[in-house]
Amino acid sequence: MRVFLDTNVLASATAARGLCADVLRTAFEFHNVVVSDELLQELRRVLRDKFHAPADAIAEVVWLLGQDTIEARSVPLADVPLKDPADIAIVSAAINGGADVLVTGDKEVLALKRAGTLKIISPRQFWDMVRGQFK
Repeated sequence: MRVFLDTNVLASATAARGLCADVLRTAFEFHNVVVSDELLQELRRVLRDKFHAPADAIAEVVWLLGQDTIEARSVPLADVPLKDPADIAIVSAAINGGADVLVTGDKEVLALKRAGTLKIISPRQFWDMVRGQFK
């Protein structure tokens, strides 16, 4: 399965142990992870501005996310009813990268539930879905 993890999931996975860290590890171990330049740029900004992470740690995280991932472009932009242009770019990159699921904690994006064939789910929904695959 192709998985696109939103910035909020990646930032949470990077900053603390917990569900998002488990989601990140599982996505990399058992699935194909899709990323985009817009996602990585936003992640750099969030880790720097909100988490006050050191530059070398941010560079390492971004480098790791560039390894063994599928790079997607946000253009063309998808026609999705979202207000935030950054959210539109993320959803578009997930669609253009052929992701099966977009995992996000963003309530506005989650409210879409779907964008074309892209399923939009929370980290908990992803975790429950993949745990069911191993039973």
